[in-house]
Amino acid sequence: MTSASLPASWRRGAEFLGCAHPILGGAMSWLSESRLVAAISEAGGFGVIAGGGMPPELLRGMIQETRRLTGRPFGVNLITMHPQLPELVQMVVNERVSHVVLAGGLPGGETIRALKEGGIKVLAFAPALSLAKRLIKQGVDALVIEGHEAGGHVGPVSTSVLAQEILPQVTEIPVFVAGGIATGAMMAGYAALGAAGCQLGTRFVCTTECIAHDHFKQAFLRAQSRDAQVTPQFDPALPVIPVRALTNKGTQTYAALQLELLQQVKSGAKEKKAAILELEHFWVGALRRAAIDGDVEHGSVMAGQSVGLVNAVQPTAEVVRELMDGAMAEWGPRGG
Repeated sequence: MTSASLPASWRRGAEFLGCAHPILGGAMSWLSESRLVAAISEAGGFGVIAGGGMPPELLRGMIQETRRLTGRPFGVNLITMHPQLPELVQMVVNERVSHVVLAGGLPGGETIRALKEGGIKVLAFAPALSLAKRLIKQGVDALVIEGHEAGGHVGPVSTSVLAQEILPQVTEIPVFVAGGIATGAMMAGYAALGAAGCQLGTRFVCTTECIAHDHFKQAFLRAQSRDAQVTPQFDPALPVIPVRALTNKGTQTYAALQLELLQQVKSGAKEKKAAILELEHFWVGALRRAAIDGDVEHGSVMAGQSVGLVNAVQPTAEVVRELMDGAMAEWGPRGG
């Protein structure tokens, strides 16, 4: 099937990203590093480096290493709450990164302007239509709408509802859909609604190029969709962002820590901001313990609900090919 026969929205996404298939790799902390990112881009998709808590020089090295592995386009994910965000922005501008995905909260107008003035295309997450319109006014070049089914930190609304709410109303810039997507048929469905492409994370964990520990990958292969649960918030006095992960002793440890910190906040022994930061640090360390060190019992096995559809460890190129074959089977010979 030629690109001319693909849905117009899908072609738009591919042109925006500069790749053959507008399939973004979700920026997964510890895992979306140079090898997986390059593999996704080499397969015709669009890999995205997870900047996470990296300082500028460490992320610069990751960008340069990725360029040694692929000459194809890829992006960089920056967390808006990072204490060195201005330095990171200047670094990616100096490195001539083509696309930056801003995550972890609504980005400020100054950040968006600095990236755009540096020649970078800016993508941002929009958890609601009102916020999507606000981000467009601020000048973002594309949006990602990610539903509750996703892994890691999640919002409250399902992907299917967000797509129905936002896609018909936002046509001036490309919109990519994420959360609970693991098949080409589902990608085709969102393209029919106007999506410019899709972002997948969970499906790419069980690839040969992903550096996740084998114990981590095997946990994915054993899991069913219902095993990927969202952590609760016990009291609004300590607001927390829900995290979806496979239930284990690590989630129990998190629950106990949240209760302990809640009591400290209520008693005045700890400030709310400090308690929230401590919970975030827990997730960073727990995720590394599981994903890199292989302790899937006590660490955090962050996974989306689509984990139940992951059944084998495959080369990244094979995953992308399966996704596109499935989408093309839905589009048929004429596309849309």
